[in-house]
Amino acid sequence: MKKNSLLEILGTSLKLGLTSFGGPIAHLGYFKNEYIDKRKWLDDKTYADIIALCQFLPGPASSQVGISIGMLRGGLLGGVISWFGFTMPSVLILILFALAFQSFSLGDATFITSLKIVAVAVVLHAVLGMGKTLTPDKPRIAIAVVAMLIMLLFPSAIVQIAIIVGAAIIGYFLFSKNAESKVKTFSISISKTQGIISLSLLVVLLIGLPMLAQLLNNQYVNIFDTFFRVGSIVFGGGHVVLPLLEQEVVPGLLSSSEFLAGYGMAQAVPGPLFTFSSYIGTMTSGLLGGIIATIAMFLPSFLLIIGALPFLSELRKHKSFQGILTGVNASVVGILLAAFYDPVFTSSITNAASFSLAAILFALLYFWKTPAWLIVIIGVVLGEVMHYLFI
Repeated sequence: MKKNSLLEILGTSLKLGLTSFGGPIAHLGYFKNEYIDKRKWLDDKTYADIIALCQFLPGPASSQVGISIGMLRGGLLGGVISWFGFTMPSVLILILFALAFQSFSLGDATFITSLKIVAVAVVLHAVLGMGKTLTPDKPRIAIAVVAMLIMLLFPSAIVQIAIIVGAAIIGYFLFSKNAESKVKTFSISISKTQGIISLSLLVVLLIGLPMLAQLLNNQYVNIFDTFFRVGSIVFGGGHVVLPLLEQEVVPGLLSSSEFLAGYGMAQAVPGPLFTFSSYIGTMTSGLLGGIIATIAMFLPSFLLIIGALPFLSELRKHKSFQGILTGVNASVVGILLAAFYDPVFTSSITNAASFSLAAILFALLYFWKTPAWLIVIIGVVLGEVMHYLFI
């Protein structure tokens, strides 16, 4: 029975991994349709609770929701299988794209420029969408604006962490009193002992990997250290990973053009945006580098889910915790705004033609609700047309 259950998890998650275009919000819609509406693995309330918990954790929220559902269905192994099925299609595509980029010198190709412009439209759309939900009032708008200003003036991974911590403190004092008073918890098969072991391993790796990387100075250890660290501290999902990774690899390992070409390509494939790490790892250190970067990027999500689920369901009842979450979410919007300006906008919009194409693509996304995967195709086709018209 367990084997059949695991095979069912693999088949369902692989189907979602091949068809879930459109980013994390769209992924959650696909999950609800498949896991809740069709297969009845969870009820609506439990699904909503899992989403709320994963939104607070660093890492890719949609992937963490998928991992959580897999764990509820098939234990720890079920979580791994759920992640594998949902993630592997986009991992393979982005690794192959990186190898093709290097083999055929695609850096100057017109479609690469178009993919960078696609990224402008997609990130702006994400910022506006998150802003409506996470900054609905003046205090939260103020937090977002201050976060944006700090990130633009002092761009670094450490500053981003400081912003999130500061927003959490502000949220505690500012929003706790108005938090929801009645929040139901849900049961989870993972024990608190397993949770403590998982969180302890996360801390040991966060402390030990930088020291090991410095001691050995090995490119693969360095890759694992970099992507594990980024995967451990990114709040707000895939789009927020952009500034952290940009700080780590540009211009030392990749050019800005190479970086944004991969980010644009990541919009064209289904599955989580965190598989952008597969592209970067392959570009910097070959196929093995891509595999190592992928594992390192997602490993914190597993450790956090295992460590957090036994405790966070209880924490959600406390108003102070809800206030902290409110502040953090508002700061994420500001971090996204900063990332939209630099490097996305500044590296992609170089003339009137590129701005016009970005505006067209954004309008299709925002007003006509065109799917993200179709925006990629339209962007590449229009980019080719405009190249021949204005060259």
